[in-house]
Amino acid sequence: MAFSNASLLSSSCSVCNRLNPLLFSTQRRRRISLSRSHFIRFRSMRLITVSVAGMGDSGVFTSPEVAKAFDFSAEERIYKWWESQGYFKPNFERGSDPFVVPMPPPNVTGSLHMGHAMFVTLEDIMVRYHRMRGRPTLWLPGTDHAGIATQLVVERMLAAEGIKRVDLGREEFTKRVWEWKEKYGGTITNQIKRLGASCDWTRERFTLDAQLSRAVVEAFVRLHEKGLIYQGSYMVNWSPNLQTAVSDLEVEYSEEPGALYHIKYRVAGGSRSDYLTIATTRPETLFGDTAVAVHPEDERYSKYIGKQAIVPMTYGRHVPIISDKYVDKDFGTGVLKISPGHDHNDYLLARKLGLPILNIMNKDGTLNEVAGLYCGLDRFEARKKLWSDLEETGLTVKKEAYTLRVPRSQRGGEIIEPLVSKQWFVTMEPLAEKALQAVEKGELTIMPERFEKIYDHWLSNIKDWCISRQLWWGHRIPVWYIVGKDCEEEYIVARSTEEALQKAREKHGKNVEIYQDPDVLDTWFSSALWPFSTLGWPDVSAEDFKNFYPTSVLETGHDILFFWVARMVMMGLEFTGKVPFSNIYLHGLIRDSQGRKMSKTLGNVIDPLDTIKEYGTDALRFTLSLGTAGQDLNLSIERLTSNKAFTNKLWNAGKFVLQNLPRQSDLPAWKAMQDFKFDTEESLLKLPLPECWVVSKLHMLIDAVTMSYDKFFFGDVAREIYDFFWADFADWYIEASKARLYQSGGDSVASVAQAVLLYVFENILKLLHPFMPFVTEELWQSLPNRETALIVSAWPQTSLPRQAESVKKFENLQALTRAIRNARAEYSVEPARRISASIVASSEVIQYISKEREVLALLSRLDLQNVSFTDSPPEMISRRRQSISSSCCQ
Repeated sequence: MAFSNASLLSSSCSVCNRLNPLLFSTQRRRRISLSRSHFIRFRSMRLITVSVAGMGDSGVFTSPEVAKAFDFSAEERIYKWWESQGYFKPNFERGSDPFVVPMPPPNVTGSLHMGHAMFVTLEDIMVRYHRMRGRPTLWLPGTDHAGIATQLVVERMLAAEGIKRVDLGREEFTKRVWEWKEKYGGTITNQIKRLGASCDWTRERFTLDAQLSRAVVEAFVRLHEKGLIYQGSYMVNWSPNLQTAVSDLEVEYSEEPGALYHIKYRVAGGSRSDYLTIATTRPETLFGDTAVAVHPEDERYSKYIGKQAIVPMTYGRHVPIISDKYVDKDFGTGVLKISPGHDHNDYLLARKLGLPILNIMNKDGTLNEVAGLYCGLDRFEARKKLWSDLEETGLTVKKEAYTLRVPRSQRGGEIIEPLVSKQWFVTMEPLAEKALQAVEKGELTIMPERFEKIYDHWLSNIKDWCISRQLWWGHRIPVWYIVGKDCEEEYIVARSTEEALQKAREKHGKNVEIYQDPDVLDTWFSSALWPFSTLGWPDVSAEDFKNFYPTSVLETGHDILFFWVARMVMMGLEFTGKVPFSNIYLHGLIRDSQGRKMSKTLGNVIDPLDTIKEYGTDALRFTLSLGTAGQDLNLSIERLTSNKAFTNKLWNAGKFVLQNLPRQSDLPAWKAMQDFKFDTEESLLKLPLPECWVVSKLHMLIDAVTMSYDKFFFGDVAREIYDFFWADFADWYIEASKARLYQSGGDSVASVAQAVLLYVFENILKLLHPFMPFVTEELWQSLPNRETALIVSAWPQTSLPRQAESVKKFENLQALTRAIRNARAEYSVEPARRISASIVASSEVIQYISKEREVLALLSRLDLQNVSFTDSPPEMISRRRQSISSSCCQ
């Protein structure tokens, strides 16, 4: 039967470049060979040819019983044991170079979600890895007081009892909040423990702890002394429901249907038909107009520049018609009403041009007396009434549908109002300059690198930071006023009430009275001090500060790079003269399997606690680790199911290893196992081929994953370990080892397999432990002669020997096995049936393949008594070799 070149090439994919194509004859006894090939002859079957490239401690151990599967309920037992043994604390006996991670403090009101699970997993991987490398590790946990969120929770609780915050008063209300915190504040902490977080809980911090509060006051005072904190009336994001300013981070934008209102502004001194049409989405703010603007190059309106416009419904109030290039000629009518008190852009333009600023709104979102007849109306009610009144007076042109970008409060959901309010601010530009230089000088590395550009852009265009909040729960602003004096004229910044009173008496006499500013600081202010306030600052002589600052890595979501991470860098440089951490690792967001954001509305939220119950903590952690820095991760039930199967596979491999170790009383067998070493080239060469191969592959793996760990390539680490364990160790070596363990040959033959199984498996557990701490620790404790816990065991040694030639040889054995298996499948041979084979190869190949005939027979289900090897192919094959070999992959 003839074979074309095309048919030969098309059949080559099954063995890649290591093998020439598999060729199947459709006629009985028809033998076809390739150059340097194995010829395999199956009795009563068709024939197949496969090409294979040529090669140029002492004591008594125990083997305990192991359960059928890993019991997830054991996780709590293991965690408590770790904690009770003090393994989470930094140990300077093992090294002097500490590895420190400040945990991003979750809100004290929080409940565990996948975002928490992500950061806990990644940070714990880092900490466990460096702990095993012998470094003193400190992962410092804590929670944030979460000013707005916590106050809202307690206010709702009180409302259910019919109690209002104002009825209680500030002192009693904050007392109630502390009571709530003591009762419920530990929920998130306990849930984080469920994830296996190896934090030093003896150092747990809360942002309102006395020490951290002292640091906050000190930071405020020092910034004020340097002239970097000031008070003034500026535009802020105002929450009418919460009646406080909120940060940019607490404002979420959504696309919502709305309207564009076209309104006539008559020109003063002109006829009734002489007017400008203004298009606005917020007609109620016209009461705060202080100018009307057009583009200087817009010929339609050039004749009106310098004249006056009459603001509708304001009893004839006039405002100037001005020109500025800020105006977009193509938006609406090309005429812009300027309401500096209620629009961020208008506010900036007014400050540039020196326009007056009018506030038309009360703190609760109702219009004030500036709005005349509309005073007291809710802003949205006023909008409806105003439009109706404008229609009646003939001052409307049209109302058209328009999609709005609406700012809403992250906490309450209400629409945020841009409002000019008296607040406290930090001058950020000089602080930002130092933070920019830290990256430029290489003192600070951001991963992934692309976020350095975003960091640079934000800090290069930074605005002053509004740090005051009109709340009762939080760090009270350390500013006092003199009773009876104008607040703006005279105030005192001090570290305590006593210090403030002393300063006041020095200036105003003994009878002076003072009162503290009622506002509290933005939660992000105390969070910005987290890396060093938690270590004892401002006491720079504190042991923890000296030992652990600066920290090593800050890991968090990329969405708070600006609001938290950059501010920590700025504050760290300002107060300590050092960057607070040398590396920033940013993870992405968790999305569903379709790449959508998880939300209750979509019904696609995956609860981590439910996931742990169903799949185990280790499977969840392993799944979350497979992402890439800065990239969003699509999470699916299929992934979790697959990684639960991985946990089971690891457990079953552990059972196999344990069940095949010598009996406890068989001391000679243990001694024989201990005679095998794996740390020198010479010792590797003494091993049989499968053992040399798997040990060499393990040593390659150790080097590869150690390098990936050091580079923070955690997804790569997970995949490399997974592939080695499943494909090399479980699928190939465990099966190959059965030829030693179950076949004839005596205890000496079994010893090498037992030694290699134990050596490879215990190193797999070490490499995998940072990802899957519970199942690996449980298996580790089941192995014989475990003198230390896995969590504090030494990391596998790197740069160990490996035999590249043996790796290639075994890969050829694998390829031969696959070819035989494929042939069995092709001809529907029953799995239990053993078949005979005749293998033709070069003498070099035969030399090492024949030594492993038992392994080959076991893996391929061959009849060991009827497997032959020869370097002389049958005459029929020799005649066809030349015509076929030119088509083969070399």
